[in-house]
Amino acid sequence: MEEHFWTSGADNARATTATNAVMVFPYPPGILQGDQIWTHLKRSTGWRSVVMAERRVTRCQDIAILTYRVSAEKPDVPIYKALCASTYLNDDDRWLRISHQQTAVN
Repeated sequence: MEEHFWTSGADNARATTATNAVMVFPYPPGILQGDQIWTHLKRSTGWRSVVMAERRVTRCQDIAILTYRVSAEKPDVPIYKALCASTYLNDDDRWLRISHQQTAVN
């Protein structure tokens, strides 16, 4: 699910994200919520490839936190490296992202 978040574009990301989710990206754009997210993601999704390492899942009942290190690339953009965390809520047997955070690293 997280790999598709990076590679499948904004429509796929929107389909797996709660309506009032919060996302935190390196400044700018910073902290985004609700429809602000989709304005940003239309310009910054569609990575050609992603490599995820140090994957971890922590689950407590209907909440799961996924953490990982990512290296992503797309044409004409330097390779982007970040530490990431996404929180999902199991809502009627459907996992929805309620938060996502990225910290850029070298």
